[in-house]
Amino acid sequence: MNNYETVFILNPVLSDDQMKDAVGSFEAVLKNNGAEVINVEKWGLKKLAYPIQHKSTGFYNLIEFKADTSLIKTLEVEFKRDEKVMRFLTIALNKHAIEYLSLIHI
Repeated sequence: MNNYETVFILNPVLSDDQMKDAVGSFEAVLKNNGAEVINVEKWGLKKLAYPIQHKSTGFYNLIEFKADTSLIKTLEVEFKRDEKVMRFLTIALNKHAIEYLSLIHI
């Protein structure tokens, strides 16, 4: 299992409940497919560097998790299917990033 982190931007017109449901659904996709969720952060409403879908702000969220490589494709398909997600990026963490994050989360 490799360590990953994914950052995704949700549509700014969502209510707090809709945003929490969306984040919860992505966590559920991870857990139902055998991933271990390490950390979930809600960064809140932020200004975008450039407009996406004619929106200038979005709700930023981060999920750190351990999973098999095959799960990444499944997660990204779920991101693409959900209309609330404006952008997403999933990266594999190297040993230095894992060590740094373990120091932050103490």
